[in-house]
Amino acid sequence: MLIDTHAHLDDGRFDRDREEIIKSLKENDIDIVINPGANVATSVKAVSLAEKYENIYAAVGVHPHDAKDINDDTLELLKSLANKEKVVAIGEAGLDYHYDNSPRDIQRKWFREQIRLAKELDLPIIVHSRDAHKDTFDIIKEENTDNLRGVLHCYSGSAELAREYIKMGFYISLAGPVTFKNAKTPKQVAKEISLDYLLIETDSPYLTPHPHRGKRNEPLYVRYVAGMIAELKEISFEKVAKKTSENAKKLFNIG
Repeated sequence: MLIDTHAHLDDGRFDRDREEIIKSLKENDIDIVINPGANVATSVKAVSLAEKYENIYAAVGVHPHDAKDINDDTLELLKSLANKEKVVAIGEAGLDYHYDNSPRDIQRKWFREQIRLAKELDLPIIVHSRDAHKDTFDIIKEENTDNLRGVLHCYSGSAELAREYIKMGFYISLAGPVTFKNAKTPKQVAKEISLDYLLIETDSPYLTPHPHRGKRNEPLYVRYVAGMIAELKEISFEKVAKKTSENAKKLFNIG
C-alpha cells in the first residue's frame, strides 16, 4: 500500500535489527523501500540490500557532504553500479550549504556531473537540497532535457518553487518534517501541491516524524507522513497511499 521512497537502511543504526525491519514491511503495508547511497561505499551496500530483498530497491550516488572525495573514477564506479538490475535512480546528489562539508564550487561541479550521468543512463535523479534552493534550481534548469526527471527529496522549499520543479518533470517528496507542529512550509506544500506530483519518504534513520521524534526513524513511520498529507488535504489516507505509490512506481519504473 505504501512506498517509502527514501530510507538509508544500510546505515549502522540498523545493524542490530535490519533484517527484522525489512521482513516486517509487508505485514505493515509497506510494499517497497528505495535505499539511496550517499557515497560509493553506501551505494554498494544499497545495491547489496536490493539484491538480497525483493521489496528493496537501490539508488547510487554521492551526497554533497562527500563531493570533495569524488573524481572521474567515482563516476565510473557509479555507472557500473547503476547497471545493476535493481538500481532505479542516481542519488542522492545535490547541494548542502547548511553544513558546507564540501566546498560549494565542488558540490556544484559534481551535482552537474551526476545529473549528466542520470541523463546518460536514462535514470531519474534523487536530489538533496538544503539551504541551497536557488543554486539547486538553477543547475537543474540549466541541465534540463527531455529525459531529465527526478525527485526533490525531503523537500524544504516553497510551494511556488515546487511548482517550477514540477514543470521540469520533477516530483516533490515530503518526509517527517511535514508532521512537525511548527513546520509551516512543508505543510503549505502538502496543501497546495497536487497529489499527482507528491511522493512520501522517511529519510530513515533521520527526521523521525511526530509522535516518535527523538527516536530512530524507520520505514514503518512513513504512514505518519501519508496521514498528515491526508489530513491537510482533507482526503482519505488510502487515496494518499495509492496515489503516492503510483507516482513512485512511475518515476522509478517499478512494475
